[in-house]
Amino acid sequence: MNRYTVIGQPIAHSLSPEIHALFGELTQRRISYTRTEASPEGFEEAVRAFQQAGGKGCNVTLPHKERALTVCDCLHASAEIAGAVNTIHMQRDGRLVGYNTDGKGLVADLSAGLQVPIEGRRILMLGAGGAARGVLGPLLERAPAEIMLLNRTEEKARALADRFTEFGSIHALPCTADLADLTPVDIVINATSMSLQGEVPSLDELTLDDDALVYDMMYAREDTPFVNWGKSRGVRAVHGYGMLVQQAAESFFVWEGVRPKVRMARKRFAAILANSH
Repeated sequence: MNRYTVIGQPIAHSLSPEIHALFGELTQRRISYTRTEASPEGFEEAVRAFQQAGGKGCNVTLPHKERALTVCDCLHASAEIAGAVNTIHMQRDGRLVGYNTDGKGLVADLSAGLQVPIEGRRILMLGAGGAARGVLGPLLERAPAEIMLLNRTEEKARALADRFTEFGSIHALPCTADLADLTPVDIVINATSMSLQGEVPSLDELTLDDDALVYDMMYAREDTPFVNWGKSRGVRAVHGYGMLVQQAAESFFVWEGVRPKVRMARKRFAAILANSH
């Protein structure tokens, strides 16, 4: 039986063990998946201890995704571009190989889960931190018309846009930008933690396309404040649980070589979230 874990702090809330248990059932693979809490100072020790105990891989969540870059022996292009690791493959020769599946997870949720095309669409992304950086590469691969970054610290948004200009059309908006002057936006993505703090950005002047999607990368059992804002604007609005499931499926593929067919068990994945505490 192959053993996996998710390492973070805090970690008791993580739904990854339940999600991966269902993946094992869907793919007929016998796996074990646990939670491991580790402080930033103890992160590398936790990774090494799990590997030495026979572990085959681990997921990495907050606050360790950037620290994991230095723990891995080599990085997949997905981790290099994202500047963060959320999946470590513990190979037979002892090497730790780092991947980032967040962006693929978001793209899969948008395109396959929600049937929302990305090509040619105008995307507004809120935030310029690690969550945004982790998904921009795969989003730009799908050739949107443009991605606009809006962040409280304009310099940080400009630096992030500059990092990704070689991959597609992306630029930062000034903090003082008049949102009413923008061409209607097709997709609005919240890559900040504002929803977790009960906050909603001031976007009421933003013009949304009639078929726009409002997407909160944060998730919860109930609609987040950002999702509620989207619904108040009369457009489709969802939180990021689908992204969580899809990025986990990509991690499972890295480890086991088979990609779970998430759509076959959509109701069962929804039940995992509904029954969470």
